[in-house]
Amino acid sequence: MMRPFIRQAPLLPALASGLLLCLGMPGTGGLWPLLFIALVPLLTALKAATPGQALRCGLVTGLVHFISLLYWIIIVMGRYGGLGWYISYPTLFLLALILSLFVMAFAVSARILLAGPSPLPALWGLPCIWVGLDWIRSFIFTGFPWMDLGYGLWSVPGLIQLSDLTGHYGITFVLLLTNTLAALILTGREKTLRLPVLAPVAVLLLCLSLYSVWRWQSLDQWMATARTMRIGVVQGNILQNEKWVPEDREKTVMSYLGQTRSLFADNKPALVVWPETALPFYPEYHPGLMAPVWYMVEGSNTGLLTGAPWAEAVETRKFRFYNSAMLLKPDGTLGGRYSKTHLVPFGEYVPMKKFLWFIAPIVQTVGDFTPGTVENPIVFGDARIGVVLCYESIFPDIAEKWAKVGANVLFNLTNDAWYGKSSAPQQSFAMTVFRAVENRRSVVRAANTGISGFIDPLGRVRKRSEIFVPWQAADDVVLNETVPFVVGLGHLFAPLCLAAGAALTLDGRRRRRRLSRET
Repeated sequence: MMRPFIRQAPLLPALASGLLLCLGMPGTGGLWPLLFIALVPLLTALKAATPGQALRCGLVTGLVHFISLLYWIIIVMGRYGGLGWYISYPTLFLLALILSLFVMAFAVSARILLAGPSPLPALWGLPCIWVGLDWIRSFIFTGFPWMDLGYGLWSVPGLIQLSDLTGHYGITFVLLLTNTLAALILTGREKTLRLPVLAPVAVLLLCLSLYSVWRWQSLDQWMATARTMRIGVVQGNILQNEKWVPEDREKTVMSYLGQTRSLFADNKPALVVWPETALPFYPEYHPGLMAPVWYMVEGSNTGLLTGAPWAEAVETRKFRFYNSAMLLKPDGTLGGRYSKTHLVPFGEYVPMKKFLWFIAPIVQTVGDFTPGTVENPIVFGDARIGVVLCYESIFPDIAEKWAKVGANVLFNLTNDAWYGKSSAPQQSFAMTVFRAVENRRSVVRAANTGISGFIDPLGRVRKRSEIFVPWQAADDVVLNETVPFVVGLGHLFAPLCLAAGAALTLDGRRRRRRLSRET
C-alpha cells in the first residue's frame, strides 16, 4: 500500500524529509537522532520517481530545509540592514532556491542509483554524492557551507571524534549511510539484507566506534596533564543598533572594562578576550578612548585580545579598512594583529557594488573591508594564537591553516547580534565545536551577544553563555601543538567522495541506458 501511494504523491515524502531535517538541526528542534533517518522518506519516493518528479522532490526537500535553516536572513536584512520585506523575503527564498539545486542534483543521482539491480552502488554512492555536493557548496560563489548535516551532532561529542580524520564531512557520510540503508530496506530490496551488503557497513561502523572510544580515552588522559593557560572571556551584550553610535563608544569601553575587572577577583586570567569589534572605533585614531584600555592591561599585567576595525593608509586620504583582532600586551606594546581573510559578502563588502547599489545599506554601519591573510600565530606566553573571526568559523580550512602554521589554541571572536534571537547563534556555535575536534585545539569563543564559551579538543563545551545577556567567565584552556590527520590529508576526503559518487552515478546511468536498449 505504501509504495503505490508514494508513486502517486512523491512530494509528500519529500516534504516529510524537509520537516525532519528542520526538527533535527540545532536551533530549529535539535532532535539530532532524527538526522539518521530524516532523508528516508525522500529516498523511498525517489526509487520509483520519474526524472521530473525527482527534481521536484529535491526542490521541495531543499526549500523546506534551507528556509527553516536560514530564516534569520530576514532579521539581518530587515531589522539591521534597513531593507524592506519586499527585498528580504525574496532574498531568503532566492538563496534557499539556489541551495536547493544541490539537493535536486542529489535527488537525480539517487533516482539513478536506487533503480539499479544491486543495492551496493546506492548504499555507498549516495553518501559520497551528498558529501561531494556539500564540498562544492563550501567554495562556489565564495562559499556558504552553513550547517551541513554532520553539524547536527555537535551536542554529542562522543559521536564526532571521527572529525580529526575526515573533517565534519565524515559525520555527514555516516548519516547518509544510515539513511540510505534504511531506505533500501523499506523499499523491499531483499538483496540489502544479505551478508555481503550488511557486513561492510557493520564493520565500518564498528571500526569508527572503536576509533572514537580510543581517541576519546587517549586524549582525555593526555589533557589531564597538558599545559594550560587561564583565559577569560567577556560578552558585553552591546545591541547592534547601539554598537556604532559615536556617543555610546565610551560607555561601551567602560562596560567591557568593568566586566573584565570582575574576572580579576579570583584566580586572575593571564589573557582576556573581547568579541569581534568590541572596540567600535579605529584604535590608532582614538587615543582618548584607548587610554583606559591600555591602563587596565598594563595595571593588571594581563593580556587583552580584542576585535576592532583597523585603518591603513595607502595614499594621501586613501585608506584600506580591515576587520581585525589585536593583542594588547602588558608592557604597553601591540603583540600582533590578524585581519579577517574570508569576508561576508553583502555584510562586509558588496560584490559588484556598481550593479547592486540597492544592497549597500547593509554595509554602511560596518564599512567596506579588505581581506587579510593567515600568516604566523600571535604569540603570548605559551599560547600561539590562531584567530577565527565571526563567519570564518564555518570554513574548516581557515582553522586548519592556523594549526598548520603552529597555533596551539584557537579564538573565535564574533558578533552574532545581527541574527537577533534566532536559531543562528546556536548554529554558529555548533559549527565552532567541530573546529575544536577537527584540529584538536581548544576553542575560546567571545561573542558580543552570545553564544560565548570554552570548547576543549574533544568537543566538550566546558562553559557557555546564554544569548543577549552580559557574561564573563574564565577557564584553564589546554594548549596543543599536535597536528591531526585532517590538517594533513584529511581535507581530501570530501573531493574523493565527489569523484566516487560521480563515477558511480555515471556508471549507473550507462547501465540503465544499456538495459533500456536491450529491452
